[in-house]
Amino acid sequence: MTLRTGHIGLNVTDLDRSLAFYRDVLGFALLAEGKDDDRRYAFLGEGDALVLTLWQQAGETYDGGRAGLHHLAFTADSIERVGEYESALRAAGVHFAHEGVVAHREGSASGGIFFHDPDGTRLEISVPHGAENAPAPHASAPTCGFF
Repeated sequence: MTLRTGHIGLNVTDLDRSLAFYRDVLGFALLAEGKDDDRRYAFLGEGDALVLTLWQQAGETYDGGRAGLHHLAFTADSIERVGEYESALRAAGVHFAHEGVVAHREGSASGGIFFHDPDGTRLEISVPHGAENAPAPHASAPTCGFF
């Protein structure tokens, strides 16, 4: 297979609020933005690489009960970095789906934190290893599946 994820586009209700979250709390760089009349958007990334686009065109917040995006997952460099993100998110008053770092499933070395952005979109920051001692919230299903 030759396809890879290029970037993710999210519809948001308030571009300024979402931009502050993804830029100031999660640390993405603002690569470009447009504010022409009601057509507002922002391109966010790391270095020159586009990672995320925010489009202010949603009339309602995220609805996890509808078909479409389940959650957006980011990978961190280390379990310590996940902890730094957790601290920054808590300081920003973000709602978490699970308490602290959790394993992806019982006995897994991978895991991370699960939370929601300002519009309620489900997000994850995880690592492939380093969560060996973290609890798994559900014994019968992957942690990233139902939150």
